[in-house]
This record gives sequence, structure tokens and C-alpha cells, in this order.
Amino acid sequence: MAQLAADDELALLRRVAAQDRKAFEGLYQIYYRRLFAYLFKVTRRGELVEELVNDVMLAVWTGAARFDGRSRVSTWVFGIAYHKALKALARIAATPSAAPAAADEEPREEREPAAAVEEPESLITRRELATTLGKALGSLSPEQRAVVELTYYYELSYGEISTIVGCPVNTVKTRMFHARRRLRQLLPGLGVSSHAG
Repeated sequence: MAQLAADDELALLRRVAAQDRKAFEGLYQIYYRRLFAYLFKVTRRGELVEELVNDVMLAVWTGAARFDGRSRVSTWVFGIAYHKALKALARIAATPSAAPAAADEEPREEREPAAAVEEPESLITRRELATTLGKALGSLSPEQRAVVELTYYYELSYGEISTIVGCPVNTVKTRMFHARRRLRQLLPGLGVSSHAG
């Protein structure tokens, strides 16, 4: 299902607030892939993502009536996702037997079908670069990684990001500054030019 306009999403969320199951199914379809990709990028734990998506959507179902409209619906949903992801990571970190996540593991929804028109060398180069960038992003704190992901992958403004992560815009800017500095240090060692940023 394609993304809806912000007004259409708001109308759908209002129907969800009235316990309309069809509206909730529609909202779920709209957000599933986006949430799956985002939560994987934040947690780097494929085994955890499906559960987190369901937790986020349950929170949307139960909390839709409390949505106050001060932000876009997507900002509100991604804010819930961000906080659920951080809580899950904290829970895992507190578990002594927690195995480290594979930074280059690619979730099934993120895997690209083989492109018939793309040259094999180009496809291999692109995948190697994605793996390398994934490793570099994996070295950032979850707070810094979230800011980078929301800025570059989801093209959100610092104001929207501050609403999602629940901190002032200046804190978002500080996290981005430190994330860029860390990436500039890491990328040359991973064989990637760090001239960008």
C-alpha cells in the first residue's frame, strides 16, 4: 500500500481511535515496511524487529485517541518506534547472555531482488558499500544512529527528529555533529572516502 498524504493518515488514525479495525489494518500496511527497515537500522537485530513492529502498532492502536495532532502522524509513530527500540536495546544490554548483533545482517524486507539491468560488478560494489556503511553506523550509539538514519534515510527535519527522539533540536544537532565526526574517523579505515559531511 502506498504512503498516504498527511491529512489522509490523520483521518485514518482518527478512525483507529474509534476502534475501526479496517482503518488499523490500513495503517499497519502503510507503516509495516517503513517501521521494519527503521527498527532494523536502529537495533541491528533482525530477530527483534518483528516483535518491535508489533509492539509499536499495538501502542498506536491503544494510544490513537491520545494523539494530539502537534506533529505529523508519521512523526508520532516513529517516535513510538524509537523509544521501543531503545528500551529493547537496554533490556538486551542488561541480559548477561545477550549475543552481539551481526552488523552486516540484512533483514528479509531490506534485501533487494537481483536487478536484471544492473551490471553484476555495480551490484556487488553497492552491496559492499551498504555493508561497510552498516558496520560504520553500527559503531554509533543508538541515539546518534537514530539521528543519522532519520536525517538521511527518512529525510526528516531536525525539528521532526527532536519530536521523535524526545529531546531539544540542539541536542539532535549535537548528536549529528558527533555522529559525523565518528563516521569521518571510521570510514577511511573501512575503505570509504570520508569527504562527505
